[in-house]
Amino acid sequence: MSIELEDVERAAERLAGVAHRTPVLTSRTLDQRIGARVHLKAECFQRGGAFKFRGAYNKVSSLDEDALRRGVLAYSSGNHAQAVAIAAGMLGASATIVMPEDAPAAKLDATRGYGAEIVAYDRWTQRREEIGAQLAEERGLELVAPYDDPLVMAGQGTVALELLGEAPELELLLAPVSGGGLIAGCATAAKALRPGIRVAGVEPEAGDDTQRSLAAGERVRIDVPRTIADGLQVPEPGELTFEINRRLVDEIVTVSDNEIVEAMVFLFDRLKLVVEPSGAVGVAALLTGKLDARDRSVGVVLSGGNVGAARFAELVSTAAAGRAE
Repeated sequence: MSIELEDVERAAERLAGVAHRTPVLTSRTLDQRIGARVHLKAECFQRGGAFKFRGAYNKVSSLDEDALRRGVLAYSSGNHAQAVAIAAGMLGASATIVMPEDAPAAKLDATRGYGAEIVAYDRWTQRREEIGAQLAEERGLELVAPYDDPLVMAGQGTVALELLGEAPELELLLAPVSGGGLIAGCATAAKALRPGIRVAGVEPEAGDDTQRSLAAGERVRIDVPRTIADGLQVPEPGELTFEINRRLVDEIVTVSDNEIVEAMVFLFDRLKLVVEPSGAVGVAALLTGKLDARDRSVGVVLSGGNVGAARFAELVSTAAAGRAE
């Protein structure tokens, strides 16, 4: 159930003319701050506001007519939810999404706006995987997993395929880590195209399940992380993604919530980019020096921009108040 470069290339063909080829941005200020040449892959400009559309569309578009007629189901805190809803709508299928009650309002509203039915659950006392599996069986729906699916991973890997197409000299690639689908797909493409490249993942300090799992050599489950990075609150790596990441990912580092907000502020002030907490972790790792990036060509995946204006202002103002104390 692994994937190869050819799977990512097939996904790129399927996504051509459908997914946005997002821009790769640079900042002289960022380069000077960390002493490297940084290339930012701005997936905040992707359909649905995050990289998740790539994997969702690659999966849903592969389904046969009967499966599309019955409809699809996904569980997600927001970005995968929106992506599946968009992909299903484009392909004439209904979408049912299992989402936590405390998901950001902007993500809930957007998912409904794309035509999906939302089934709410309590992320602290219930397991979305169990709810999703039960609903899928009861309603005859096709499950579109958020990361533990070869087609989803291959779709996410097109991020690295595009990034290396524009910056083939990359020596280090950074990506956020939740269930592991993004970094698994990106590492597969990057290591095949550029065998000497280092691939590093970034997690919030409270959600270091992948870091612990790689250190232990097996999947480790933690409590649901309490972090502002709502897209990185998975308590355990995926089964399929972990097998890929243990082979291809060179390092995992963690960043604090405060460091994440500082990275969001930097991206807004210097590049005029609105990036959600989960999407800013790579830049946070660079700004804090938690990765050895000096004198290297670095690629960073800004995985999404789905943060509402009120929430963005709240996070930024809280960080500003903390600096003033």
